[in-house]
Amino acid sequence: MDVTPAWRKSRFCNGNSACVEFARLADGNVALRDSKEQDGPVLVFTPEEWDAFTLGVRAGEFDIDTLAVGA
Repeated sequence: MDVTPAWRKSRFCNGNSACVEFARLADGNVALRDSKEQDGPVLVFTPEEWDAFTLGVRAGEFDIDTLAVGA
């Protein structure tokens, strides 16, 4: 049985693989990794954490222009 997660990239990634990849895990959690270092560290989020993050992204909470320098 193959338990390797199906990694996906955003359709907004540029062509040089400078991106992050995410995968839904069998336990419902979501994994996130750097696409350039596929054997590197992986962050794992609960469904609730992932939902909070993606809602914040959609609301513009993480836009570079809105982030305070040194905060």
